[in-house]
Amino acid sequence: MELFLTSQSLNPNRAERLQNRLLQAKRAFTTRHVDCNQAERLVRTGATPKAGDVILARVTSIGQHPRIENIHGRRGQLYVGDEIIVAYGNRYAPDQFEAFVPTDLDECDLVAGGGVASRMTRKHASMKSPTKIEVIGLLARQDGTALNLADFAIRSSAAATRPQTVIFVVGSSMNAGKTTTAGGLVHGLTRAGFRVGAAKLTGTGSGGDLWTMRDAGAVEALDFTDAGHASTFGLKGEGLEKIATTLLGKLAAVGVEVAIIEIADGLLQSETAELVQTANAKGWHDGIVFAAADAMGAAFGANWLAQRGITPLALSGLVSASPLAAGEAAQSAGLPIATLADLRDPIAVTKIVFRDHAALREAA
Repeated sequence: MELFLTSQSLNPNRAERLQNRLLQAKRAFTTRHVDCNQAERLVRTGATPKAGDVILARVTSIGQHPRIENIHGRRGQLYVGDEIIVAYGNRYAPDQFEAFVPTDLDECDLVAGGGVASRMTRKHASMKSPTKIEVIGLLARQDGTALNLADFAIRSSAAATRPQTVIFVVGSSMNAGKTTTAGGLVHGLTRAGFRVGAAKLTGTGSGGDLWTMRDAGAVEALDFTDAGHASTFGLKGEGLEKIATTLLGKLAAVGVEVAIIEIADGLLQSETAELVQTANAKGWHDGIVFAAADAMGAAFGANWLAQRGITPLALSGLVSASPLAAGEAAQSAGLPIATLADLRDPIAVTKIVFRDHAALREAA
């Protein structure tokens, strides 16, 4: 039977054993900024978990996620009995799971390979049941306060700043080609001689998109986990705004000239819709590239954006891979198509991003 430490029972030897135990655990990407040396207790009773709380858990069965992405980005095999360090978070992924942070510390699910613990409520028909985990305890300080990702987030500057040029990438749905589009923009603009950075404002914690941006040439790549969130599903208003301003400010602080900013999921997802409209109202971007999976999605998305006073610089994504579908999309939406080859080409991408030649001369 597991022994859960209390402030009354803790002694230095037990604290040292806890640290040794944490060192042996498989630690997930979402927790990479957490200082586990601050953990002096495991709390199991009398606590209600919150999004971002960090836990030590044991794998009890292997399901949809047989691997976990570690703090360095490597996806390691999971085995029943493994102890893992992950963080609580909600999840919204139409192609995978819907899940919510539970109200207790009972068994729950690993709903993302990047290290998100939650309780699955609905899943796509193609998905297996989630990998099951037993919560051993919340990682806590001596006073019983749980370690939370927000405690280790990067801090925003007092003055609101952003890079000189900011391009948002939004899409019609999950898997519409947003990350590929963003990576193409990063690569092409880097080849054109710009100092390019990237950020992903919403989604579920995983390093894949960050590695894509860095491989494409980004001098800095950040996401919402850097701002203290395992996922962004359920965040509203100030929470979303703080992520955006923090990450934009960080990119500006490291001297990024052009920032490519991805927003997860599609325009019908509530956080995506809210963030797109807020960003437009507050002047956080200088243009949007819209990624669509097909011509119908492109037409709907262009119309949705137009109703809110936004005209994309171009259409891209999966639809651009098919000349026939791209032709339908361009005709129905009245917008130019940017293929992946266009985005990666330094001359073509510069014309897409800086359609105003005066703005181009100023940026250069």
